[in-house]
Amino acid sequence: MIVSFAHFRRPLHVMAAAVAALALAGAPAVAQSALTPELEAAVQAVQRADQADADQYAPEPLASARQALAQAQAAHAARDKKKTLELAQRAAVDADLARARSQEAVAVAEVAQRKAEIADLQRQVGTEAQR
Repeated sequence: MIVSFAHFRRPLHVMAAAVAALALAGAPAVAQSALTPELEAAVQAVQRADQADADQYAPEPLASARQALAQAQAAHAARDKKKTLELAQRAAVDADLARARSQEAVAVAEVAQRKAEIADLQRQVGTEAQR
């Protein structure tokens, strides 16, 4: 028995649209998985710096990391492996520097706050001892 398109229950254009939609939906996942390990590491490093509030505490190295990451992504799109690797590594290093400086600034602020609390408690103890 020969099967023709007339035997399909749905019109051909509906099936073609469904196949096209499935192909387009899977395209970002394929593109995302095609990133090099270095480029993926750079993306994650920039995300970690963002989460550490590097925008506030270390804006210069974070801006440099973002710029290098954008250039690395452009080089990756242009299929320039050497430039992608170099720029991705630079972006990761700059992002790690931004995160470290941000964490340092937060730690310094916490130490200053604790010292102020200690000085305040010492004053309170001193005034109570004089009574």
